[in-house]
Amino acid sequence: MKKYHVDFAVVGSLLTIVFLLVVNLITSSDHLWFIYPALILLFWPIRLYCLKKGKQQYFSIFSSLLIIVYLGIVNYINTPAYPWFLYAVYPIIWWPILVLLGKRAKSTIVALIGSISIILYYLCLNILLAPGHPWFIYPAFVVLWWPLSIYHARKKSYYAFSINGTILISAFFITVNLITSPQEIWAIYPIFGVLWWPLSVYYFVYKRKSEA
Repeated sequence: MKKYHVDFAVVGSLLTIVFLLVVNLITSSDHLWFIYPALILLFWPIRLYCLKKGKQQYFSIFSSLLIIVYLGIVNYINTPAYPWFLYAVYPIIWWPILVLLGKRAKSTIVALIGSISIILYYLCLNILLAPGHPWFIYPAFVVLWWPLSIYHARKKSYYAFSINGTILISAFFITVNLITSPQEIWAIYPIFGVLWWPLSVYYFVYKRKSEA
């Protein structure tokens, strides 16, 4: 019976999408809302097919391609003048890349390459699509935690992680302060709060161990 599950899922999802399309065209043809549930319905046969083949890698590949195509269609329908779907493309591509890498995805080198490439990707989008404000620093701040966390987790250097994390957060707030409102120095307030992170790790972990 299991061999028919994929066929049933394909037929069921396609018939449901066709039904929703007909209802969409009859009730509100000015807005193609059927594409939103269609995305969820297409995951059903894709998931069953990948389970049948025993290849989880296929699911990440097919799903990432489906999501990118879906975002491109929504972008074209709603706002064709501005290609906003490009902001989501590269992070989605990293989903199958990490799955295919397997255990190697946990390495510091992969994390470093991934974070640098993502920063460069958003820097290019920043320059090409929205050069008015250097907003790429915000995703850059987020992805830099990837290699930083993996490196210190492997070394088990948690105190050093708190110090480096504090430096990264402080540098981020200082940069944002200089870019957005250089006439007012407000970065010192979040930096003061973040300083309690390494201080707490030192006094409540390492200090107690040395006194024990």
